[in-house]
Amino acid sequence: MIRLSLLILAVLLLAGCGPGNYQGATGGALVGASRETRNYQNVSVHELAGAGENRLVLDVREPWEFAAGHVPGAILVPLGQLAARVGELPQDKPLYVICRSGNRSVTASQILVAAGKRDVRNVEGGMIAWQGAGLPVSR
Repeated sequence: MIRLSLLILAVLLLAGCGPGNYQGATGGALVGASRETRNYQNVSVHELAGAGENRLVLDVREPWEFAAGHVPGAILVPLGQLAARVGELPQDKPLYVICRSGNRSVTASQILVAAGKRDVRNVEGGMIAWQGAGLPVSR
């Protein structure tokens, strides 16, 4: 009986670790969205570094993470606020979306595409990859 209880507990805990629908963080923008259908590009940190000035770097981390170091010129819109603030972002520039490791930026990229943004680019590896490549960081 104890083994069965432990097995059930383990299954419930593992189910809670799986990918959620992020409805709370996204204002429901991803409910029903397919992970296979995406209209954004995955790019490397080197591609972002060479992108020039006609682009916007959108950092979707929390303010304390941003303050600890971010891509020079990046603007902060935490993932939990993105759905409500997507209208503040330009339509005429590529949007490079970055977070700490690349997970939140995927969700943010999906939100942006669902909101009608056309040129969305997810920065793979996030700030971990950016700093690992020795690229400049602003504080």
